[in-house]
Amino acid sequence: MSDERTAWGWGLASVDEAETILDVWYPTLHLGDAPREAPRPRHGFDGVSHEEPDARGVRRIPVFTVSQLDGEITDAADAYLRLHLLSMRLAKPNTLNLDGIFAKLTNVVWTNYGPFAVETFAQRKLEVETAMLRANPGVPQAGVNVLSIDKFPRMVDYVVPTGVRIGDADRVRLGAYLAQGTTVMHAGFVNYNAGTLGTSMVEGRISQGVVVGNGSDIGGGASTMGTLSGGGKLRNSIGEHSLVGANAGIGISLGDNCVVEAGLYITAGTKITVVDKAKKAAGEPFDVVKGADLSGKDNLLFIRNSITGGIEARQRKTGIELNAALHKN
Repeated sequence: MSDERTAWGWGLASVDEAETILDVWYPTLHLGDAPREAPRPRHGFDGVSHEEPDARGVRRIPVFTVSQLDGEITDAADAYLRLHLLSMRLAKPNTLNLDGIFAKLTNVVWTNYGPFAVETFAQRKLEVETAMLRANPGVPQAGVNVLSIDKFPRMVDYVVPTGVRIGDADRVRLGAYLAQGTTVMHAGFVNYNAGTLGTSMVEGRISQGVVVGNGSDIGGGASTMGTLSGGGKLRNSIGEHSLVGANAGIGISLGDNCVVEAGLYITAGTKITVVDKAKKAAGEPFDVVKGADLSGKDNLLFIRNSITGGIEARQRKTGIELNAALHKN
């Protein structure tokens, strides 16, 4: 038995003319040591795999992948397996080694006809549309519609988690972790290796590496600073029953029962006055600290004083409560 955590499964890989893996879809994955070749289950892709290139110049072939989850990513098939684990809720964000994942993935033209290689897209688009017209002469056919050009595809084309609502599927990347009861509104965005750990409302941006606790709300236009957006190696999180108000943002972690008022952005270096009732009663000056000093603390309300313009942190006793009916997905 290996000391390293292992996952394995059969995937269906799209391979272009240059033998580059464009994507891999894993319908099912397993945790634990992989079986030897003889007792392996069948892949089940006989009806959809093909060794000869289609009009896109793409072959779809079964691949058996074994991933050592604490080790380096070996290739694109391994990278896709780890992204699937996250979206399948078999691994939580920040628990897998994803170092170097960008180097293992290629840029792909994602379309309504599946992935295309970037380099040959124009010619292959023409061939796909010609083939469709020949197959059904005289019948109008849907053209090739480009959805994005990126290394990461939409999650829902590979994994559809239960108990969630997603207003705009283009805004949730494969590798996002969405817990049951999560609602991602149309303007919400969830990156890979990020997501929600319980019932949550996502109307803003959850950046890579950021996790949101049960009962919390990311308001419309709000943002969270992740490891790809200026946060370095710092991993921010939001606790339970907390709110990041509309158009607000955080570069620190929030604990449980916290609120950041609308339009306020708190970073690690933000100077914050800590309002203390005892000090106020005694006529003593309030402490002024950096945002980093309050990172992860529970029961705080962050506001901007409308008279002085200064940013303050005040104690609050209870957290927010989401509308249960809205999240009964």
